[in-house]
Amino acid sequence: MVNGPEDREGQGHRPAGGPVDLAVPLPSPLHIAGPEGPWEPVSDAVESTGVAVVHTTWGEWLTVTLLDPRLRALLGHDWPRYRQTRASAGRLRFAVSRLVMKYTAGAVLQVPPDALDLAYKPGGRPHLRGLGEELELSLAHTDELIVVGVSGTGPIGVDAEPVGRQAPLELLGEYVCTPEEAAALAVLPEAERTLRLLQLWTLKEAYTKALGQGMRRRFAAFGFRRDGEGRITLAEDSEGARAWAFAAHLVQGRYLVSAAHRPAQTARQVPSYDAAVFAEAGLPAAGVPGFPGRWRPGDR
Repeated sequence: MVNGPEDREGQGHRPAGGPVDLAVPLPSPLHIAGPEGPWEPVSDAVESTGVAVVHTTWGEWLTVTLLDPRLRALLGHDWPRYRQTRASAGRLRFAVSRLVMKYTAGAVLQVPPDALDLAYKPGGRPHLRGLGEELELSLAHTDELIVVGVSGTGPIGVDAEPVGRQAPLELLGEYVCTPEEAAALAVLPEAERTLRLLQLWTLKEAYTKALGQGMRRRFAAFGFRRDGEGRITLAEDSEGARAWAFAAHLVQGRYLVSAAHRPAQTARQVPSYDAAVFAEAGLPAAGVPGFPGRWRPGDR
């Protein structure tokens, strides 16, 4: 693996949006039906906004995952965990989710996915080690859905739930909602109340993931509201709260996907690596798909 590549004359760098405004609107989630993409909208989204959110189902990637002779190389350090997962459905879901993360990051960095090394922070948050470590990653899955968030400009979190999930306010309200949120939900018709509660749930899950706190932060301790323009914001009125951007979308007609992102004041440079980086790391160009020359998603 390539560890800590430095800037090099002639090596391309794509700014992830340049100077970043606070609370830049998040782009809509992009459906990627398999390793062949199309991946250009993902790299374009990161280049223009600093962020991309990808959604797919593990079934859409299943055949490719099972037949790809490079699966062990693609999973890298995750290979032992894949092999040790006993339930076949869980094993395949695990493999697909890791491939989606690596292909998404590879599309942004313009490198082959098997050149990337996934690692995990305490609590299980995924991140890239070595090549691509300047990117932030977030992963969510529910039922068949897999969602990956990637950011070149600051922390990102994603979460998802089926819109048909039962979420009784009387059971979950005290856990999920502030008193103000619970009171607002209580007066809504049941179907709308359930959907709004799921939206709050996924937003709070995404936000705490972006903070690196996961389920350790009490959801009822912070709230959301909509501003005068209908945007989702934290209920807290502070400069720090206003820096966050949130979005909730219905995808594939049956899943609610929420994302949270806090852009840095100045965007980090998201490099696109050329073959020289791999050569200097001792990786033969012939062994890297798409090289010599720059890799593009879809190269095998």
